[in-house]
Amino acid sequence: MSRPGFLLSAWPWRCAGYLLSGAVTGAVVLVGLVAGAVTGGLLAVALVGLPLLVLVALAGIPVAWVERRRLRLVDGGPVSGRHRTPGAPGLWVWLTTRLREQATWREFGYALLFAGVLWLVDALVVGVALLCPLSVVAAPLLMATVGGGEEVKVLKLWTVTTWPAASGVAVLGLVLLGIGAYVLGAVAGARAGLVRLLLASREGELDARVVELARSRARLVDAFETERRRIERDLHDGAQQRLVALSMTLGLARLDAPPGPLADLLTTAHRDAGLALAELRELIHGIHPKVLTDYGLPDAVHDAADRCPVPVDVELGLAGRPSGAIEAAAYFVVCEALANVAKHSGAARARVSGGHHGGRLFLEVHDDGRGGADAAAGSGLTGLADRVSVLDGRLALTSPPGGPTLLRVEFPCELTEPADRCA
Repeated sequence: MSRPGFLLSAWPWRCAGYLLSGAVTGAVVLVGLVAGAVTGGLLAVALVGLPLLVLVALAGIPVAWVERRRLRLVDGGPVSGRHRTPGAPGLWVWLTTRLREQATWREFGYALLFAGVLWLVDALVVGVALLCPLSVVAAPLLMATVGGGEEVKVLKLWTVTTWPAASGVAVLGLVLLGIGAYVLGAVAGARAGLVRLLLASREGELDARVVELARSRARLVDAFETERRRIERDLHDGAQQRLVALSMTLGLARLDAPPGPLADLLTTAHRDAGLALAELRELIHGIHPKVLTDYGLPDAVHDAADRCPVPVDVELGLAGRPSGAIEAAAYFVVCEALANVAKHSGAARARVSGGHHGGRLFLEVHDDGRGGADAAAGSGLTGLADRVSVLDGRLALTSPPGGPTLLRVEFPCELTEPADRCA
């Protein structure tokens, strides 16, 4: 409402539609509640009216359903109910569940408030803020038609007999219409707030926000992995190939150059190019190893185990491949764990095992080192634990003083794409 373009937007008309539909709906609810209560009360002596009285008590449920959907006219936020799901199928279970719920009686109380007061407020506001200004604006038209061009009564209060006066009244009506638009917006906003307060489920809204947050985090992880793969591909197909070509060219030039300072410089340049190529390959492997993309997690773990200074036994078999984000997270957890084994554990041997069972991918890294590892002490696993939690996974570290150390990670996932190779 504070925006300059409010009067020219659709919001005043949406507010008017919200209040006008509230007036009509409230009148219908009033008639239905009164008719149902009177009929049920008269027939209650013969026990025939008791089911009708029960229906009257449950009338708040459909009223609340309609109100939540009408709320979309002026409030775009999600509004969910507070009802529980019955524990078993059947009409009787549903009926007893609803009659015992606080939400049912809250909605019934709102239906009584709606039928007794709120629809009258809606109708009064629409009449005063919209219909009255429109009738004032239409004064020249009414004077030309109903008044025969001689006079017209404005709002049944005063008579206008001249065309200049009718035009002035129309301008006044436009001003009143603009003021009425703000009144409609304010009242519709207050009514929407009342509906959200009485009928919206805070738990449902919180659950919806949590679900959306989890989805947004998953989208960020997918985007991150996609970008990592793009960088790896660009470095592998671009800079690495150029360094390979440069190294070959320097090698050939060194062979053709006569002994002397030039040959020594070419030898140094060839050696530096080889070192740069090796560092680039390590960098590419750290960003996203090609073996992981091409062959899957088991072969990538075997490759990481082969590069570890400590002998590592691998027992990992998968009948398919998890999603790219989970596959990458699992691989980098294993790599970080093996790096810690080589740097800090003093272990003579390590083992990586895992598999997929019950809809979960699990990996374990075990070593026979001195133990005493702490994920919170800067081992590098804290960041990986955060990354695992984004994917709804769990990372656990057991490392008593004296060893052994066991790192376990689990991810909820399904294997979709068949693995090319399986260890």
